[in-house]
Amino acid sequence: MIVTALKPLDEILDSISPYRKVLIAGCDGCTQPPRGLREAETLKKLLELAGKRWGKDFQFKVLSLVKQCDSFLTASELKPHLEGVEAVLSLACGIGPQTIAELFPELPVLPAQNSHFLGQENREGGALEDRCSACGNCILAQTGGICPLTRCAKGLLNGACGGAREGKCEMDPERDCAWELIYQRLERLGKLDLIREFRPPRNYQAKAWRLTT
Repeated sequence: MIVTALKPLDEILDSISPYRKVLIAGCDGCTQPPRGLREAETLKKLLELAGKRWGKDFQFKVLSLVKQCDSFLTASELKPHLEGVEAVLSLACGIGPQTIAELFPELPVLPAQNSHFLGQENREGGALEDRCSACGNCILAQTGGICPLTRCAKGLLNGACGGAREGKCEMDPERDCAWELIYQRLERLGKLDLIREFRPPRNYQAKAWRLTT
């Protein structure tokens, strides 16, 4: 899932301050934590209260879209609600505001979220953890299903740096050393020979900008 965090309220207020009639658009897609209708309604109330402190009399509309990254769905869902709207405040990841801006180029579209990473939800620990960098050249088959590009603080592709202590990364002592995890996983699978294979530097040309569906 795409992991996001709400922007500071003052930053959001600053971005919408030139406008009075603002539509807050939630997203029911893959963003985590959830940013759907309930969260959009909550943000509306917060902005109304904060707006009074700023001396602003905002008029908000609120709705939630199925997937803001789907241009067809977003166009059909959003268009009937845009009459009189001066700006759209999107609760989606960074793809959502861009999609809406492309569909309605005359309409200011503002982000309410900062997108951070493609993450795994650890419900037991109550955390969201970075797991994928969307690099376009997946090597999980060679590393026991553990991504060194993402989980190694240095993004090393051919083994540990040698600075780990008691299984923890030298950059962050709360973070497991990715290459020690990879070694243990390959050992368990009986595939330690894979750790000796050379993996070339990341090919940045491999990252696609468009894929046909």
